[in-house]
Amino acid sequence: MKIKRGDMVVVVCGDDKSNSPRLVQAVLAGGSKVLVDGVNLIYKHVKRGHPKSPQGGRLRMEKPINSSNVMYYCNSCNKGVKVGLRYQEDGSKDRYCRSCEKTISQMSPARPRHAAANASR
Repeated sequence: MKIKRGDMVVVVCGDDKSNSPRLVQAVLAGGSKVLVDGVNLIYKHVKRGHPKSPQGGRLRMEKPINSSNVMYYCNSCNKGVKVGLRYQEDGSKDRYCRSCEKTISQMSPARPRHAAANASR
């Protein structure tokens, strides 16, 4: 999964297509669902005595959306972009913006095995 918790994303499909960046709170179900701040809000009606709301009533909560409905928000491009994975010369694996080729974050530390494979290419 290329979207991680703490990333800023743009919702591209569904009810909330405002093109404003939002924070990913959690990645669920093996990466196929994401919980995005302020998106897919619902009301859950609960009876009295519920642990979250002892007096009962309506709880406002967020539900997860499919990860295919969001795109990573790149600060340098100021838009939603595709994210790619690549190996660096030292063998470390990085996430990068496919639009501006800027490195987003490091996925794994340097591995000599992958450094040798990149040197032969």
